[in-house]
Amino acid sequence: MRAARLIKMVLLLQSRTSMTAAELARELEVSERTVTRDAQALSEAGVPVYAGRGRAGGYRLVGGYRTRLTGLARSEAEALFLSGVPGALREMGLEGAASAARLKVSAALLPSLRDASSTAAQRFHLDAPNWFHEPRTPELLPAVADAVWDDRRITARYRRGESEVVRELEPYGLVLKAGAWYLCARVAGNGAFRVYRIDRFTAVEAGEEVFERDQEFSLPALWEQRAEQFARSILRVEVVVRLSAEGVRGLPYALDSPSAREALAGAGEPDGDGWVTVTLPVESEEVAHTQLTALGPEVEVLAPGTLRERFAEEAARLAELYRPR
Repeated sequence: MRAARLIKMVLLLQSRTSMTAAELARELEVSERTVTRDAQALSEAGVPVYAGRGRAGGYRLVGGYRTRLTGLARSEAEALFLSGVPGALREMGLEGAASAARLKVSAALLPSLRDASSTAAQRFHLDAPNWFHEPRTPELLPAVADAVWDDRRITARYRRGESEVVRELEPYGLVLKAGAWYLCARVAGNGAFRVYRIDRFTAVEAGEEVFERDQEFSLPALWEQRAEQFARSILRVEVVVRLSAEGVRGLPYALDSPSAREALAGAGEPDGDGWVTVTLPVESEEVAHTQLTALGPEVEVLAPGTLRERFAEEAARLAELYRPR
């Protein structure tokens, strides 16, 4: 533990002109007294650490000293490619590896380029979860992530409805979608790929057996295919509506699905009132009611009759509620 901290201290000093004891303590997550002891240990080991005194004082490396410890470990190199997703790195347990990788890269750069990482971080940030939703890290995510990186088979217990099932899986990749983590895995034995929400795992055990990856596998391609299949599979009900010109413009925002845009693209010509009739695939009448309510008087439900009656009843209640008194 201390050896890793000493290496990190050297890399920090190599990447910057000088650092105060407080700055080093903050970066290394130790006390200033520990920083003093570590600097002395480095000096005794032959690393030329100079400690300046006074207000302008601080620690620095003397004589352009450069360490040869900037080679990236495999885990650090892999984490570096994910360094633009800090929240995801933290949840997968890779924040430490990414930090070490960034330090090594920074230390290996020319002095004029060492501020590149901070410059980029100040200008770009990815915040994956939806608005107004507190992201929750699945407890078993780090264990699953480790198995993904190491290509090790796992035995997973998974909630499906009211029951639980056990699966032997070959974990190929992780996907973070709207704040939720998913595992894309091949079921051991039958070769079929499946997608699992990680927060539905109740137990994960990684074995020692390493599986052989299919070199033709593409995580983005599989996810795009399964996401489209899922989006279409939940659209089990058809609703026929009339839309005003304003309703046509608002429908893609109310339903927010490719099916709504496809339905509009296939709609016929407007009638004499300028309204168009559209058949919409929806998840359920309940969901359709919630979504179409947002369009107010710019939509008229024609079918099914039960949904039309529901809108009619609500319209009557609204008329009574807002009747002049």
